[in-house]
Amino acid sequence: MIGLALALLAAPAPVAPKPLFRDPVHDGAADPSTVYDPRTREWVMFYTNRRADLPMDDAKDVRWVHGTAIGTARSKDGAHWRYGGVAAIPVACTGATLWAPDVERFGGLWHMWVTVVPGVFRDWNAPRFLVHLTSRDLKRWRCGERVELDSDRVIDASVVALPEGGYRLFFNDERMNKAIRTADSTDLVHWTVGARLTDTPGEGPKAFRWRGRWWLVSDAWKGLLLMRSADGTSWTRQPGYLLADAGKAETDRAKGQHPDVIVAGDRAYIVYFVQQSGEPRAATDLQWHRRSVLQIAELRERDGVVSIDRDAPTEVVLGQP
Repeated sequence: MIGLALALLAAPAPVAPKPLFRDPVHDGAADPSTVYDPRTREWVMFYTNRRADLPMDDAKDVRWVHGTAIGTARSKDGAHWRYGGVAAIPVACTGATLWAPDVERFGGLWHMWVTVVPGVFRDWNAPRFLVHLTSRDLKRWRCGERVELDSDRVIDASVVALPEGGYRLFFNDERMNKAIRTADSTDLVHWTVGARLTDTPGEGPKAFRWRGRWWLVSDAWKGLLLMRSADGTSWTRQPGYLLADAGKAETDRAKGQHPDVIVAGDRAYIVYFVQQSGEPRAATDLQWHRRSVLQIAELRERDGVVSIDRDAPTEVVLGQP
């Protein structure tokens, strides 16, 4: 028994494959949100299940990113994932199109904020809003309320608990040139809209605390924009963009988009999606660029500056929060 225990302690950390995960239904995994389920002792990922395999005669037709469910995947180690089916989200309070889930655990209850588009559209001209759901087991979700944020075009929630109490929501306001904005709440139901954080368009914000600072990463469509803050109020933008240059490995040869971040003690990992436009098959299959996969890489921080080497092997060491 002692020998077995020592062998387990000496076992190397798993190295994540590329891609980290590929949706087996529509091959369009995007917009991940990852949490640890203490009940099953597994990591659970929720993601937008784009219909990348839907035949399209018109290149401007965007129905393939509508009519989308929220997919799930599960993992024991954070490196090797298996498909977990579609999240059981009630239709009564949502709609035909679901995007960009953000799943968090507050007060012993699981919460999800999901972007809802009420229909399937050929273009981007449609209302969009956030709906709040709750669950006790990460499987069965109950309707909450529509989140009122003084705009009819709101997407991409990221919610954090504040050290002094209360909660902060980071979101994308499309009516404000797709700026990332904030809203605060004491009860996760009623929100007071606050500051605009970005002066350039973007989407997919992810806020997190790591190494004594607040961080906010978002998708600027030319790589990931990163900001840092000592207090969560005053923010400093890091020059340039993360994951702007294509990787060298197969399935990772395009810019990184709409990320999630998993903080594991002193380490942090970014999970991002990559369109398959940089793959050789895209040269012969003109619709292959719509397909997308999820990848993972470790964040490296030095003197407040973060870098990512997407081509380096990623040893995933998550432990159990």
